[in-house]
Amino acid sequence: MPDLRTEKSYAVQEINNRLFFRLFQTANTLHTKGTQALDEFGMTTQQWSVLGALSRPKVTGGMSIGDLSRFLLVSRQNLTGILSRLERDGLIDRVTSEGDRRSRTVKLSAKGQVLWKKLQNPIHSFYDKALQGLSFDDRVAFIHYFTKLQTNMSKL
Repeated sequence: MPDLRTEKSYAVQEINNRLFFRLFQTANTLHTKGTQALDEFGMTTQQWSVLGALSRPKVTGGMSIGDLSRFLLVSRQNLTGILSRLERDGLIDRVTSEGDRRSRTVKLSAKGQVLWKKLQNPIHSFYDKALQGLSFDDRVAFIHYFTKLQTNMSKL
């Protein structure tokens, strides 16, 4: 007689493998197709995410590099190269903090704000195509489950 616990355990492991592999594939597809969607602007998905983070109304005065790193869940080392390219292109400004001269704040430059507005239609079009066939409720459920997964993973 087969051991049902072993079979069930195998089935759970197989589903877990498929789920994480699909998540990996989806992230890679986002990187590739997202960059293609913004090709005419010379923008990568990493740069797009930084501009998006800095475009939020609650951070119009900018964010510290540490806060931006924590918000995007990327290392400061990875963020440094992205910020250097964005600064070189005039899309962000790094401002020395008035309260602490060692601290620097990153914010969208005027040119970055203009570009962010131009990116809205291509980004929303990309989102609409990528989420085609998913209802509003499906999308809300995705947010819930991705948030739960990210929270669990951050505790590891």
